[in-house]
Amino acid sequence: MPDSSTGSTGNTARPSRRAVLAATAGVTTALAAGGTVHAATGPSAPDDRRLRALISRMTLEEKVGQLFVMRVYGHSATDPDQADIDANLKEIGVRTAAELLAKYRVGGIIYFAWAHNTRAPHQIADLSNGIQEASLALERGLPVLVSTDQEHGIVARVGEPATLFPGAMAIGAGGSRADARTLGRIAGSELRALGIRQNYSPVADVNVNPANPVIGVRSLGSDPRSVAELVVAEVKGYESSRIASTAKHFPGHGDTVDDSHAKLPYIHHTREQWEQLDAPPFRAAIAAGIDSIMTAHIVVPALDDSEDPATLSRPILTGILREELGYDGVVVTDSLGMEGVRTKYGDARVAVLALKAGVDQLLNPPHLDVAWNAVLNAVRDGELTEARLDESILRVLRLKAKLGLFQNPYVTHAGVDRTVGTRSHLATADRIAERTTTLLVNEGGLLPLSPRSRPKLLVVGADPASPSGTTGPPTGVLAGALTELGFTATALSTGTAPSSATIAEAVAAARDADAVVVGTYNVTAANSQKTLVEQLLATGTPVVAVAIRNPYDVAHLPGVAAYVASYSWTDVELRAAARVIAGKADPRGTLPVPVQRADDPATVLYPVGHGLTY
Repeated sequence: MPDSSTGSTGNTARPSRRAVLAATAGVTTALAAGGTVHAATGPSAPDDRRLRALISRMTLEEKVGQLFVMRVYGHSATDPDQADIDANLKEIGVRTAAELLAKYRVGGIIYFAWAHNTRAPHQIADLSNGIQEASLALERGLPVLVSTDQEHGIVARVGEPATLFPGAMAIGAGGSRADARTLGRIAGSELRALGIRQNYSPVADVNVNPANPVIGVRSLGSDPRSVAELVVAEVKGYESSRIASTAKHFPGHGDTVDDSHAKLPYIHHTREQWEQLDAPPFRAAIAAGIDSIMTAHIVVPALDDSEDPATLSRPILTGILREELGYDGVVVTDSLGMEGVRTKYGDARVAVLALKAGVDQLLNPPHLDVAWNAVLNAVRDGELTEARLDESILRVLRLKAKLGLFQNPYVTHAGVDRTVGTRSHLATADRIAERTTTLLVNEGGLLPLSPRSRPKLLVVGADPASPSGTTGPPTGVLAGALTELGFTATALSTGTAPSSATIAEAVAAARDADAVVVGTYNVTAANSQKTLVEQLLATGTPVVAVAIRNPYDVAHLPGVAAYVASYSWTDVELRAAARVIAGKADPRGTLPVPVQRADDPATVLYPVGHGLTY
């Protein structure tokens, strides 16, 4: 009988405990009962002997499937929208998540907002339950490890009404290990309530290159020791909620000028520089018991002179990560659809080479049939041994056992309602955001603004697509928050590259305002955002700037009297910036990265630790 706590029927209903046991054909009972308890793997985890017995009963095809973590379109495991069925047929050759599991026996599924997996909390829970039910109904069916990228800040797949926290660089600006741990604990509890058990966070990359196009504010900062401490704190928070966290992107993606989504970046650190700059957060994460580590599609010649991407490098993944650093947890690739890993070898070879390098989970290949069959044929042809597959499957099953998936992989609507986006969670995120907001410049004590002396505000600036499922656009969120604080604030979107006509409109509006708040986004010397701000300053109306992504913007706009860094344009960070501007919260963040002069990058304009207060 279905458990009525889900509040619905069919695919959305959660089978009872008896049904779970029946669906696993005795596997759950065999694993859960009488197993030796190991503190390192959690109180409910069975011992390796029982897991190895489970592996021994798998077919080769089932073993291959366990190594893959795959995307699938749709809000439901069995009844997605027609457009999602069409996308699945085109990209994967199946109609639904249930068919994906039946055909390929994949060990994991990754959720994306763009794949329509994460529309609403109850829907996500129902999708997770449907996936587990479909997998466990198969002969020798196993629970599925559902994962996602919930970094917070500019990368998150589960949006509101779930709790969204400031991103990594903001957490670095706050510098609080307690806040980082709280983030992991609350975010982990909400993911678990939705049936998501593996989170691809925290980012352990040390961002030492301001021009880094792919990491940037996704990094906790530029100081390896500080990054390591905050990574450990976040890992401990996730662990307390029984969520598998993932340190990424090994061996370190923090010093590149190329985006591995589009090409294969090179990092030219010496071995000594790698040890000093890139390795510390990963070493610390391993010492803290990190459950999984994600690889980077980057070339580090000092670590492997073959110039293979790290994802495919045995010297890096086995030689350094496994043998030198002593890591024996799950290694997952970054997405195999990224160009960085596809540049040198074809998609079929990538999957095989990743396993030979030491990977356990193959994430999101562009063509699952190609990659799946390549691994299967590599075993049949003797290039890979079945024992090598067993080694990785054991790590994956250990993790599933540790997370309680063999005991009960299901979630309930009641659990969602108790946990996801609660008032206390949202209030905690707001308080943390206030502690991360950084005041870089405040000439003449322009801030805080008062609605009594400057009641009429104009909010202009960049309006990039809202990240993380938040409301946006940034100008609207800022204007709305300032209006709630007693101002009369009007939003005027000027974009990331304002035209002359747009700039003229903003300048005209500024002359009728008591102050202007302008959101800047990745300003460069040649960007017309710089022209916009300069012309706003020429009106004589006071200008307050908010760097809504990289704090480096301040170097290009020396004439601005007051500059705030929010590190992202999510609602929680923008609302905190508004409270700081209005004096309802004191700025407490400090720069976790240095800001160099725009005209002399060798000279530091604002060092790590810089931050003003009231």
